Amino acid sequence: MDGTKAQYLSEWCTKRNQAFLRFDYSGHGLSGGHFEQGTISRWTADALDVIRDQAGGPCVLVGSSMGGWIMLHVALALGQQVKGLLGVAAAPDFTRNLVSQEMDDAERDELASTGRVHLSSDYDPKGYPITEALISDGETQCLLDWPVRISAPVRLLQGLADTEVPWRTALRLSKALAASDVRVQLLKDGDHRLSSPAQLDLLGVTLAELLETVSQD
Repeated sequence: MDGTKAQYLSEWCTKRNQAFLRFDYSGHGLSGGHFEQGTISRWTADALDVIRDQAGGPCVLVGSSMGGWIMLHVALALGQQVKGLLGVAAAPDFTRNLVSQEMDDAERDELASTGRVHLSSDYDPKGYPITEALISDGETQCLLDWPVRISAPVRLLQGLADTEVPWRTALRLSKALAASDVRVQLLKDGDHRLSSPAQLDLLGVTLAELLETVSQD
């Protein structure tokens, strides 16, 4: 909730008198629980619980990185309640296509023997823990091998300089989506965070266009 993009969108929506809901998954930010106990299924359930409790009407979903994967599952679960989606460096299937492929033999052995491994990250000096539960659950939650049956308009922002999520992921997602109104914007100098002032402005412009589009339906 305290991330740069989440704070920017909160202020952006407040200025426009636009309803806005943000929350931390279990084991993240201000929420209780432990990150190591989380999985894509559990965090999707967190999102659905909060949205169903706090936002019973039509909504537009915004998801960044792992949140982009969860956003897709939430949209599939809520159906017509979701009128549009905005992904920022969205990372569907990252446990299979990124984490599992990038681990070296020693890290795979550690994961197999202990059930967890600590991986480094360009965006977090402390790195982050990956558990066998996250990997195995992620395998059941992968989406990109089949059509993603979401018909709402989708906007995807992706940095070409992103070292965490390859830009081709955005193109693969755009092709998998059933929706015909899908737009991908690639930022040549964009990293994974996409949190510079100009990139935040683009986030606001993209959300404004999406809200205008869905309001005409």
